[in-house]
Formats: sequence, structure tokens, C-alpha cells
Amino acid sequence: MSLESIRDQLPDYAKDLRLNLDAVLGETGSPGLSAKQIAIVAIASAIAARHEPLTEAIVAKFAGTLSDAEANGARAAAAIMAMNNIYYRFTHLVGNEAYATMRAGLRMNVMANPGCEKIDFELASLAVSAVNGCGMCMESHEKTLQKHGVAAQAIQSAVRIAAVLHAVGVVAEQARAAAPALAAAA
Repeated sequence: MSLESIRDQLPDYAKDLRLNLDAVLGETGSPGLSAKQIAIVAIASAIAARHEPLTEAIVAKFAGTLSDAEANGARAAAAIMAMNNIYYRFTHLVGNEAYATMRAGLRMNVMANPGCEKIDFELASLAVSAVNGCGMCMESHEKTLQKHGVAAQAIQSAVRIAAVLHAVGVVAEQARAAAPALAAAA
């Protein structure tokens, strides 16, 4: 399924998502990010949104924009953050300081050599952490990006991509189930 097909199938109540989807996936609508960064963030965010047709459509849209290694960097950000966001959200929300002093004991080797630029991996990791709702990880990645001179506008753009793709994935997945009963019976 193409991205245009997904966009066109969004119900009228999600018109804003159609408009935002077109905007955030281009350099004009995601100020501060390069086309390559948009692609990396979008792929990682689509994976985090957990809607397979959306992920396939995003990968297809950005085919040729990234090398295989860079695309794998986006996938790696989604994978490692799927694990880290659960673990670190737990340590933060439980409120027992003992967990903060314990070694995580989770392998995260991909972070040393993700296959894409470290800043791009951080942007993707931030976006996935936003989708997964891990405040501790969002704060950590945002601080790292700031420390490396990434502008607040670029950071906001990455999170906007994540927000829109997550919303599109949710609505696309649930549109039929969320349809009014009369329309569904027709």
C-alpha cells in the first residue's frame, strides 16, 4: 500500500492528519532537518507506530534517499528504543531509587555504530521515545542533541514527524472499528 493510499483512506474526521502527513515528510514542513534525517526519523517512527502498511509505505517513499546502512540505522533506533523505553520508563515511574543505581544489563552495542550519523540516530531515538512515552529517554536524547548543537526547531520537527506518523498509524489501523455503527452496517 502506498503512502498516498493510506492518506486517502483516512476518514474525514482525520483530515488534519492528511494535511500534516504531507507537510512533515518534506523539508519545508520539517524545518531544521535534511531529507536524509526526515527519512531516518520517519522510518523509525513508522516502525514504532506498529502499523505495518504505514511502515511499508514510508520505507517505499524514502527508497533511494538512504543507503542500506542508514535505513538499518533507523530500524536499529526503533528496535533498541522499543527495549530501552520500557526499561527506563519502568525505572523512572516506579519511584524506587534502588533501580536507578542498578546496572541495566541490557546490550546496546548498536548505539556505538548504528549505521547512520550519530545525530540522526539520536533524532530517531528521540522520536521513537516520544511515540513510546518514555520521558527519561526523551530527556536524555534531547539533551544529547542540544549538546551537539542541534537546534530546537530540528528537535521539534523530529517529534512532529513521530506524532503525525503515530496518529496516522492509529487511525489507519482502527478506522473501520471506529466507524459509526450505521455506516458500518450499511
